Amino acid sequence: MPSSVAVRGHPFQRIGHGGASALAPANTLASFDAALAVGVDMVEFDVRAHRGELVLAHTVFHARRGGNVRLRHALEHLSGGRFQQVELNVDVKHTGFEGELLAELRERGLLERTLISSQVQAVLERVRELEPAVRLGISVGGRVARMSRRFGDWRQYVLRGLAERRWETVMAQYRLVDRRLVSEVVELKGTLCAWTVNERQAIERLRGLGVHGVATADPRLFA
Repeated sequence: MPSSVAVRGHPFQRIGHGGASALAPANTLASFDAALAVGVDMVEFDVRAHRGELVLAHTVFHARRGGNVRLRHALEHLSGGRFQQVELNVDVKHTGFEGELLAELRERGLLERTLISSQVQAVLERVRELEPAVRLGISVGGRVARMSRRFGDWRQYVLRGLAERRWETVMAQYRLVDRRLVSEVVELKGTLCAWTVNERQAIERLRGLGVHGVATADPRLFA
């Protein structure tokens, strides 16, 4: 991936969080359709295993609540012609199903336009082992999330992994992003995306810093 642009040549990627979760429930086909209608370059969604199936769900609670879209159904929807120009960001919530996920993406010809991200380093290591060419992103959340993952000095952690090509993209909680981080990521020939930004002013500030993409629940804010 080029050092100064996001995937598919976009200098700035408009990423729909959960599809367009301000317009329709996150991680649903309706949310993907809403994001497409408004205009996005990438849709982000969460995947986890629940009762022997891969489903779209952000947390264990969401998975247990039921009614979740199965991964295979989501990928069938997203592999349709209407979404041909839209990238996918699959946020993997835990270990244990990396091979099955890759097989599902491969079966529908979606691997080349998919970025697999996770806060769990073991997920990224396993995916890299199984599919060396796949694009990977380390996701960095707020203080509690970082403590739970034992990142320590999170900035050095993600930059070291970028330098070692353990991942190509840094997906950072937007409050962590500053001009220095953008510069460091670009210098290492990586890309930096910020999440989840739901104010137009904040989106414009991040664009001004030079981030390669922003995830928002309301893609109308990109207009």
